[in-house]
Amino acid sequence: MKWRVVLEPDPETGDWAVWCPELPGCVSAGETEQEALENIREAIALYLEPEPIELASGALLREILV
Repeated sequence: MKWRVVLEPDPETGDWAVWCPELPGCVSAGETEQEALENIREAIALYLEPEPIELASGALLREILV
């Protein structure tokens, strides 16, 4: 799956901030552009990882493809 990410250099430190506009709150950073991209890949994977769900008795859980 492809995601757009925005990279911005910090003029004071030279580090890179990076975030994914389609995933609110999914942000990361790195000392280099490459490190920032590696870190946002990990952040996106964690952001999209489903959390465990406790179901009430009789409830059903299904998955759908969009």
